[in-house]
Amino acid sequence: MSVSMEKFERLDRKLMYEGTIISMYRDRVKASNGNISDYDFVGHKGACAVIPITDEGKIVLVKQWRNALDRFTYEIPAGGLNGKDEPMMVGAARELEEETGYKSEKLEFLLSLRTTVAFCNERIDVFVARELKKTEQKLDEDEDIEVYEFELSKLLDMIKEGTLQDSKTVSAILAYQSFYR
Repeated sequence: MSVSMEKFERLDRKLMYEGTIISMYRDRVKASNGNISDYDFVGHKGACAVIPITDEGKIVLVKQWRNALDRFTYEIPAGGLNGKDEPMMVGAARELEEETGYKSEKLEFLLSLRTTVAFCNERIDVFVARELKKTEQKLDEDEDIEVYEFELSKLLDMIKEGTLQDSKTVSAILAYQSFYR
């Protein structure tokens, strides 16, 4: 049985909090059966990410502190857009250099992700970067990022072991393996 989207109607959206990265809203929605429910909604400006591939075929990850998890994580380079009109590929190239100290003139679209569809509209476009040229990191004031290179097989083991849990990183690695290997 399919449900028609026309049977759901947003009656109200109230801003509850506006932050630097997200805005939180309370939505009131009328469902197809006529019931009215309140939903939390997190609005996000969008983000981009890049899976850098060295000339030797290794994948570059960054290790950084994540306050929400209270620990360090390994991730592909990523970040928010500098304004809603910044092209995703431009943002990905910027984040690549800022976080890893590598530049690439050869970025190719890999996939789009929606990280938490139940309550957030965040979209992350992921690109593959090749022909990396060494420059230098251009970290933000609050960043302390270490750069690592891994064989794909090691990253697959890290996913299986639960060492890698970041959704954009896991998705990007598995998509890269599927599409490019």
